[in-house]
Amino acid sequence: MKLKDKVAIVTGGGRGLGKAIAEALASEGAKVVVTAARQKDEIEAAASKIGGVPILADVSKKEDVGKLVDEVISKFGRIDILVNNAGRGMKFVNGNFMTEPKPFWEADPDVWRMVIDTNVNGVFLMTRAVVTRMLERHSGRIINISMNYETMKRKGFTPYGPSKAALESMSSIWAQELEGTGVTLNVLLPGGATDTGMIPDSLPDTMRSKLIDPEVMGPPAVYLASDEAGNVNGQRIVAIEWLRTGEKKPVGCKIP
Repeated sequence: MKLKDKVAIVTGGGRGLGKAIAEALASEGAKVVVTAARQKDEIEAAASKIGGVPILADVSKKEDVGKLVDEVISKFGRIDILVNNAGRGMKFVNGNFMTEPKPFWEADPDVWRMVIDTNVNGVFLMTRAVVTRMLERHSGRIINISMNYETMKRKGFTPYGPSKAALESMSSIWAQELEGTGVTLNVLLPGGATDTGMIPDSLPDTMRSKLIDPEVMGPPAVYLASDEAGNVNGQRIVAIEWLRTGEKKPVGCKIP
């Protein structure tokens, strides 16, 4: 029970990576708030499974973020952990992006804005709203969910790749600014293509069989959220490279 009575918010926690992380945090005793912009039934099911709290909130909207944070503070009195997982992927841009990449000039500007609003602006709004509460208590854990550097540069991955590159830059800057405050900020990524709803249904079975199980995110997320990781800040942890040497320790590197 490494996270007993800790209060966590997991954005985009109704499915995929977010759901796996929410379940892992809850299994270690955390009180988990599961959010999503839509799919109320989905987050209700996910929260019910772990004894958590479902709250609809669009992270790209300042008003939604403010209401979400106020509701969590009102209910629990504090926020100890924030997992910025909510994201819009390439499936919104191109339904066959894994096998039929399209050039950036064919991207719909409205879809571009939607992806950037969620993956970049949403992370800023959520972190900005939560971190002030954490700083008051000189304690907190922020985990930003990212992806491989290679994928950020992959042909046909506009604007998802650029959005995650921006997240990595923000994470590096913010971690430096939080140094010594008692609040830490780290990046966590699976380490490859993962079997989530972001993968198109048309993906051939030969490729699907190689996808990573979202559950790999659980152990490193628990570690980064725990008191054990009080001195871990500004690190980039790859979930599939997680090692077990006595106690769980992450294989990571400083966010460049």
